Amino acid sequence: MARNAIPALMPRLAAGAHRSPRRGACFMEFASFLAGERWSDHPDCTDPVLAALAREVNDRLPDSRRDELLVQIPRVIGLRGDDRIVGLVVALRAAAEAIPVASMERQRSLALGMQGVRHDLTARDAIDPVLERVAEAALRDAPDARRWADRYLSYRPPGSRALHPSAAETIAQLAAAGIAQACVPDPETRLIAMLGLAIEDAERAVAVPVSAPIAHRHPIAV
Repeated sequence: MARNAIPALMPRLAAGAHRSPRRGACFMEFASFLAGERWSDHPDCTDPVLAALAREVNDRLPDSRRDELLVQIPRVIGLRGDDRIVGLVVALRAAAEAIPVASMERQRSLALGMQGVRHDLTARDAIDPVLERVAEAALRDAPDARRWADRYLSYRPPGSRALHPSAAETIAQLAAAGIAQACVPDPETRLIAMLGLAIEDAERAVAVPVSAPIAHRHPIAV
């Protein structure tokens, strides 16, 4: 099935998990349906971090806005990569979109997560220059949080700065919560846009191994 094709007869998007298509579908259950997989909100067709972000956005949108996600569902089918690069990219994008509007407490956690993700992407020689510029701009919008995160990391031995395997998923979920609960107009549109941008970044990461020459990378203060 083409990734941009959605059948005429399909489950209705709804919050939460569902036992069968007749009861509705969350974003990732719908993806499993389109991919021909066993019905699940954790299908094999999509990177786990991207899937976690999609579930979080799905559940935080009101019923009146959730159908706007439908056009994105076919795009996540097959978005998996080797290693953990896709998940790290998704987490970095989600945090970068959330940190300018999130509460101060969440900003600190997001800044810490962003610096950890950037560290891991650099170690894998997988820096995406486009996303790196986005991350730098986002951190400039939260200077206090960035200073706090860099100071925290400075007390840790260099060998202990790698992220735990589950950290990227946690960062993505925290970012979605930060936007959903931010005191800004129309957080729903921000959530929808964040997911779309994360999918674009994941598509780019899967299609072409991305790296930037060392001389052009932004240094990570840790």
